[in-house]
Amino acid sequence: MTYDVQTIRAHFPALDGGAAHFDGPGGSQVPDVVGEAVAGTLCAAIANRGVVTAAERRASAVVAEARQAVADLLAADPAGVVFGRSMTQLTYDFSRTLAQKWGPGDEVVVTRLDHDANIRPWVQAAAAAGATVRWADFDPATGELAPIGGLLSERTRLVAVTAASNLLGTRPDLPAIAAEVHDAGALLYVDGVHLTPHAAVDVTALGADFYACSPYKFLGPHLGVVAAAPALLETLHPDKLLPSANAVPERFELGTLPYELLAGTTAAIGFLAGLAPGTGSRRARLRASMASLESHENALLARLDDGLAALPGVTRYGAPGRHRTPTVLFSVEGVASQAVYEHLGAQGVNAPAGSFYAIECSRRLGLGDTGAVRAGIAPYTTEDDVDRLLAGVESLPRG
Repeated sequence: MTYDVQTIRAHFPALDGGAAHFDGPGGSQVPDVVGEAVAGTLCAAIANRGVVTAAERRASAVVAEARQAVADLLAADPAGVVFGRSMTQLTYDFSRTLAQKWGPGDEVVVTRLDHDANIRPWVQAAAAAGATVRWADFDPATGELAPIGGLLSERTRLVAVTAASNLLGTRPDLPAIAAEVHDAGALLYVDGVHLTPHAAVDVTALGADFYACSPYKFLGPHLGVVAAAPALLETLHPDKLLPSANAVPERFELGTLPYELLAGTTAAIGFLAGLAPGTGSRRARLRASMASLESHENALLARLDDGLAALPGVTRYGAPGRHRTPTVLFSVEGVASQAVYEHLGAQGVNAPAGSFYAIECSRRLGLGDTGAVRAGIAPYTTEDDVDRLLAGVESLPRG
């Protein structure tokens, strides 16, 4: 399947600066069509949603189009797509709402593999409700999540787990986890922020009751999304303003939505659908494009893995070669990771260092709160970018 990275790169004005961007896991660069959609919506006549004026109808259409675009991306129901300021904000909102039904004796399961946005909201909501938190561990040698079956009981109310570790790229077996969670009568809240930019997603096939992601990680603007079945959302009653809509999904969206960012999200998903030649529905084109992207990124990941393995004093974390997103966490013996980051940055290679909010994961790896260097491959990454990163690591001053 054709993947023309140079044609794709031509749509990213930020790349004109000449940097090799491996910082996509923290937020991708944005194609021109997204910026145009944001600016076009900001400059158009627009108002609160309604059906009377053209401005009202435009606002309503922007929201409906964004819900449908996200639904196509995730194979979800557009009536269950909730927008918010960020995945973190939405997860806090949902944790508080779900915890209304928790009490002493109830249990919540979180993992040490996750970003803190899918840990701390649940830990804090459980504490407020008097519920117990149980922790799923992972193997620091492989980055693989340990089986969670032994942590589940009839008192388990929710399990929060990542679809892909934002630090290591590890992809837990979500369908298997979902089957165990649902057999226990619990709900599964999935952090899909790091998986969504790299693979075709089907929330039903994954078994997620709630699937959270962030458009700014998949070429879009800064925004958060949670997708769930409308029937499940109907059972939840968040705190809200008295006159605001009580319909699903609007009851979960506090205040006026950022129409320009929703338009940008629709444009980003449309761009993703066109990464590879294809026909048919947007969902069909997304599946084909994401498969082509995954092949492109996996080839670059192998090049990066092999190149780092050949360099003396470089330690890679997790298990290279296992099924994961194109993300590499590494350190260099005798050189602080911050210094590696700064050295690479001076050479126009953007590969930051840190724990990237996956603080439990970083600590479990023995990296403390400072973490290591993370290099993430994106749709616009090339072989030359990878080679520049490897050359930068090799040229580090030592000792």
